[in-house]
Amino acid sequence: MFRITKEFHFSASHQLSHLPDDHQCARLHGHNYVVVVELAAPELNADGFVRDYHELAALKTYIDESFDHRHLNDVLSLPSTAENMARHFYQWCHERWPEVSAVKVSETPKTWAEYRPEVQQ
Repeated sequence: MFRITKEFHFSASHQLSHLPDDHQCARLHGHNYVVVVELAAPELNADGFVRDYHELAALKTYIDESFDHRHLNDVLSLPSTAENMARHFYQWCHERWPEVSAVKVSETPKTWAEYRPEVQQ
């Protein structure tokens, strides 16, 4: 199996108001997010790629226009957790690139969530 990844960055604020008042994420705060998209294929295409990295620029455009320097509570319909964002970005990518196998969203260098659907056997 061949795998490629590409990393994207954006800054945004959010607030998880469903948490108790004493939880730090219940307060308005922001992160410098990192989104890592992984694509996988058992064989390479005719050009020798899983997918040309250049095609993934569409995700950067989407992130820049819809998420960067925004309040995520205004952008997402679900709570703006890293887990929900990983699934959101996975679904967006999968509509365009069926080779997407996982998306990881980091809120800090030490915390991240990954969405990787189970393969049905």
